[in-house]
Amino acid sequence: MPEECSRREFLKYLLGWTAALFLEGCMGKLQPAPLTPILSPTSTVSPTSTPTPKPSQTSTTLPPSAEIAIARGKDWEAITRAAVEAIGGMKAFVKPGDTVLLKPNICTAGRPPEYAATSHPIVVATVAKMCWEAGAKKVLLFDLPFSGTQEAAYKDSGIADAVKGLDVELLFASPRQYEKVPVSGRDLKEWTFLRQALEADVFINIPIAKHHSEAGLTLGMKNVMGVIQDRPFMHWNLHQRIADLNTVVRSHLVVVDATRILVAHGPQGGKLEDVRITDTVIASADVVAADALAATLFGRSWRDIGYIRIGAEMGLGLPEGRRLAEVVL
Repeated sequence: MPEECSRREFLKYLLGWTAALFLEGCMGKLQPAPLTPILSPTSTVSPTSTPTPKPSQTSTTLPPSAEIAIARGKDWEAITRAAVEAIGGMKAFVKPGDTVLLKPNICTAGRPPEYAATSHPIVVATVAKMCWEAGAKKVLLFDLPFSGTQEAAYKDSGIADAVKGLDVELLFASPRQYEKVPVSGRDLKEWTFLRQALEADVFINIPIAKHHSEAGLTLGMKNVMGVIQDRPFMHWNLHQRIADLNTVVRSHLVVVDATRILVAHGPQGGKLEDVRITDTVIASADVVAADALAATLFGRSWRDIGYIRIGAEMGLGLPEGRRLAEVVL
């Protein structure tokens, strides 16, 4: 019996890897709806002004975590800074002496920034600079691609060059860097996570907004998958398991790179005609709120994306009702 169980588990593992490689690498057939404008000239505020609260909310009772900002403009460093400043600035999240882990989406090697498969190096480098300006003691950066090596993915994405000279430590995966921990999820009860993601004082989630052949969209909540082992087994109940992972690794700050978005054939892309320039960055301490707003860039509701809907049900954040600051530079 033990030998039979072992054989069964081995076959299950092989099937999991096969399914995941197909699902993550395949060209998605889902076509996004037309983009819905989410900024209007009449509702914009300057980067230094205070957004007007909704009637049921007041600035004196709203904590920083209840803020969300969207900034647009051709200067991608400027809009990244403006979005974070509009929700309190980096000093609201990073304190002097903190160790910060930056988690961009660098899912594959072989894709330069213009293909919108990976987080843009300008956005990532800007967040790193802001961490140092806030007094960080150490800034780490990590992602584990499902295609190609980490070295190649860091380089091809342009991120390695962008953070060169910024004293950012690029982490490289090894088995001893992972730790199995309990998960208070609906499905997952334990999983293996990157230790630095668990131990960092601040976890900053920097996803690119893009299409995904199975999940619909890849945004902040799904970006947490990059800090776990055994990702193929996530796909048996993908949306619920994504939400479960976010009960363990909480994003202190989410900076959604929507400077250009991949609207089809994600997550790897490969065709420039699938890329749409939107000159947008979204920032929030609420990953559910950030993902819900980012979904509108694709003409989608947060209710259409399973993991966002489940995250809201589980109390991981509010998909709507947050006070919104809109900035156009």
